[in-house]
Amino acid sequence: MKKLKFLFFCLFIQATLFAQKSNSIENVNLIKVGKGWARNSINANILRHNAIATYKNIQYIAYYNEQQQLVVGKRKINTENWQLNVSQYKGNAADAHCTISIIVDGDGYLHVSWGHHVNKLRYCRSVKPGSLELTNEFPMTGLKEERVTYPEFYNLPNGNLLFLYRDGSSGNGSIILNRYDVKYKKWSQVQDGWINGEGERSPYWQMGTDKSGTIHLSWVWRESPDVASNHDLCYARSKDGGKTWEKSTGEKYKLPVTAATAEYAVRIPQKSELINTTAIVADSKGRPYTVTYWRSESSKVPQYQLVYHDGSRWITQQVSDRKTPFSLSGSGTKRIPISRPQLIINENKKTVKAIMIYRDIEQEDKVSVALCNDLSKAKWVVENLTAESVGLWEPSYDTALWNRKKKVHLFVQKVEQGDAETVKDVLPQEVFVLEWKPRWK
Repeated sequence: MKKLKFLFFCLFIQATLFAQKSNSIENVNLIKVGKGWARNSINANILRHNAIATYKNIQYIAYYNEQQQLVVGKRKINTENWQLNVSQYKGNAADAHCTISIIVDGDGYLHVSWGHHVNKLRYCRSVKPGSLELTNEFPMTGLKEERVTYPEFYNLPNGNLLFLYRDGSSGNGSIILNRYDVKYKKWSQVQDGWINGEGERSPYWQMGTDKSGTIHLSWVWRESPDVASNHDLCYARSKDGGKTWEKSTGEKYKLPVTAATAEYAVRIPQKSELINTTAIVADSKGRPYTVTYWRSESSKVPQYQLVYHDGSRWITQQVSDRKTPFSLSGSGTKRIPISRPQLIINENKKTVKAIMIYRDIEQEDKVSVALCNDLSKAKWVVENLTAESVGLWEPSYDTALWNRKKKVHLFVQKVEQGDAETVKDVLPQEVFVLEWKPRWK
C-alpha cells in the first residue's frame, strides 16, 4: 500500500511538473481538462476528426476515462473552467482504432461517433444545442453501417456536415460519405465506395474542406493488412458536396476511382515506410497541401514530406532532416518513433506559410512544430511546444477555431501504445488543451 501511494505521488509530481514547465514556454498555454485513459493512444491519435471542436465561443472536447467511459465537455473560449459529463456510453479503449470523433453543426448540436473497428455504427448527438447530454444511439442512413471503421466529421460552410468512414476491413474496404442537412436534421448517403480498391486493396485517406466548401481528398493504397504494403499518393476533389469528383486539372472522374484511373501526386513504392491517414488542407485559392512521411529508395531514414499543388503541377518538399531509421511492417496500430503529422496553412498576399505539427523521438517525444514562413524558400524551423515528453501522442487540433479565428488549440495527453493493439500498464494521465500563438515573420 505504501509503495502504491508513493507511485501515485510520483505521478502527481510528474504531471504537475509537465504542466508547469510547458506553461513556462513562451506563447504556449496549457489548460487542464481531466484524467483520461492512457494505456494506448486512443485519446491522442491522428484518426480523431475531431478531438476538440468550437462553435461560436464554446469549445467542446471528448475522451475516454480510465473506466473506458465516453466523456464530453465544454468551456467558453478564453476560460479554463470545463464542464464535463461522463456519458452513458463506453467504448473498447483497449483498441486504438476505436477513437471518438465529434463536431458541432450549424444549429449548435454536438454530434458524436465512437468505438469502431469493423463493427456496427455508434452515433448520437446532443439532446439540444449547447447540451452535453447525449441522445440514445441511432442509425444515420441505415446503409452499410455494420462494418464501420475510422469515423470522421467535417463542417461545411452552410452549417451542414459530412461524415466519412470505411466500410469493410483493411486491404478490402471502401469509403462511405454521408451528408447531414441541418434544416431537416437528417443524414443521407452521398457516396458508396467511390474510391474503390476493387476487392484487391483499400484506400487510406485524409480529407478536408476549404472556405468555398470544396472537398479535398488524398489517399494511399494498401494491398493487405500489412502497413508496409502502403504505396503511392493520390488525389481527388469535389465542388458539389461529394456528388461528382475531379482531378486537380479539372478533369472529371468516372466513378468509381480505381488504381488505374486515379491521379497520382507522387509515386511511392511499397515497403517505403509510407504511413497512412495524415492530413490535407487547402489555401484560399483551393490548392491542396498534404503532409506524410516515407523513405526514399536511397535512404533507410523516413522523412516528413509536404506534397502540394501550385496551380500547375505537384511539388514535393522535404520538411525534416531526420537521422533515425525505422521500419513499418505488420498489422494493427504500430508503436512508431514519430507521429503522423498535422498541417496548417496561412497566407498573406505574397507568401504561403505552413506549420507541420508532430512528435519525434529525435525531439524527445515533445509536442513539436516545423514552421516555414515562405514555402517558395523551403526553409523549415523546428520549435518544441512542451518541455516534457508526451509519449506516443499524435496531433489533433480544433480545425473550426483555426478556420474562423486563426488560433491553434491542440488536444494533448501523454499516452502509451503497444504494437498490434497491446496496451501498457500506466495510470490515467491529464488531458490538456494546448493553446499556441504561432510567431509568424
